[in-house]
Amino acid sequence: MAAGLRKRGRGGPLARTAGSCGQWLRRAWQERRLLLLEPRYTLLVAACLCLAEVGITFWVIHRVAYTEIDWKAYMAQVEGVINGTYDYTQLQGDTGPLVYPAGFVYIFMGLYYATGRGTDIRMAQHIFAVLYLATLLLVFLIYHQTCKVPPFVFFFMCCASYRVHSIFVLRLFNDPVAMALLFLSINLLLAQRWGWGCCCFSLAVSVKMNVLLFAPGLLFLLLMQFGFRGALPKLGICAVLQVVLGLPFLLENPIGYLSRSFDLGRQFLFRWTVNWRFLPEALFLHRAFHLALLAAHLTLLLLFALCKWHRTGESILSLLKDPSKRKVPPQPLTPNQIISTLFTSNFIGICFSRSLHYQFYVWYFHTLPYLLWATPARWLTHLLRLLVLGLIELSWNTYPSTSCSSAALHICHAVILLQLWLGPQPFPRSIQHSKKAH
Repeated sequence: MAAGLRKRGRGGPLARTAGSCGQWLRRAWQERRLLLLEPRYTLLVAACLCLAEVGITFWVIHRVAYTEIDWKAYMAQVEGVINGTYDYTQLQGDTGPLVYPAGFVYIFMGLYYATGRGTDIRMAQHIFAVLYLATLLLVFLIYHQTCKVPPFVFFFMCCASYRVHSIFVLRLFNDPVAMALLFLSINLLLAQRWGWGCCCFSLAVSVKMNVLLFAPGLLFLLLMQFGFRGALPKLGICAVLQVVLGLPFLLENPIGYLSRSFDLGRQFLFRWTVNWRFLPEALFLHRAFHLALLAAHLTLLLLFALCKWHRTGESILSLLKDPSKRKVPPQPLTPNQIISTLFTSNFIGICFSRSLHYQFYVWYFHTLPYLLWATPARWLTHLLRLLVLGLIELSWNTYPSTSCSSAALHICHAVILLQLWLGPQPFPRSIQHSKKAH
């Protein structure tokens, strides 16, 4: 008798849980139209898409030919370090010198050993497939917290992009590694783990410098949340990690390490550019053009910081004060404030990049749905937003790039920038007005 009661007691909660799950799934099926439009169903749609991606990625690995571009060069550069060469100026690969920071060396050293000294390409592809699925999971967790993007858009972010699958599992570039760490950092920031978030951000920078495009937005958020003195320890975490990771190379040849791994003036080849094909090559290579792009980049960042991100009515210099001493009492940063600032900061950098190569698509691909759907604009319907996504994908899939594909890419970027500028921002000015009135 007692045993029967215990069995029923254990089965009761399980039965209730199974019943509630079944009821939730039945309701989701009955509201399947809302399932595609309501952000509250993001996790359910994400689970289905991740399962589909397991099959798609496996099919791509086994049915589409692998293309060697940089993997052998990565392995040769890492092998040089394993053999005892710590002078960055002496580390070379088939495609040129080592130009990535120390974090890249350590991560790809692990891949070197995991793939039989870089010879087991199929193993490397499966590792990058896991990295791709982990990246998707991190991205979906971000979108779940923002509750801005209708779930049907995620199909185009996952299954419909040939170029992104290619970058991850058919080319084995280091860009996906850096972006996976970046999205992990953003998840930690959303969880208010600012120290760990900055640590992961710095680790992402140590794999590839493109992550620095997010840095202006991160700096703004740190100042907004902590003020100048409070932000210093977080910035110190970023700096100390770079020194610790690079220490063996800094001790051997500090100038060589810094000039190679953080070379902001590196020249790009015109034949690989995706975004400036319509320019004459002489103009593309001219230093004045590079300086003009840098000036435009910094100007637009400043305009967004002054007019869109900082909307309290105080001077932007008030960000340097301790939050408790500002005229406007500090408010906890919302997920949309964090994501909007970081994604916009990166996107502005993309728009004014001196050159974009094909693997650079992952620098902002997973942020495009948020940038297009987070700010409501009546003139930009779902269909027009999908058209912008499709044109961007087409531009990145045109090889070699053409004047038309580059121009189309810039037009799409301009549309997104215009929407970000004209649309309502997650930092509403009305909060300050209501505080004053009160």
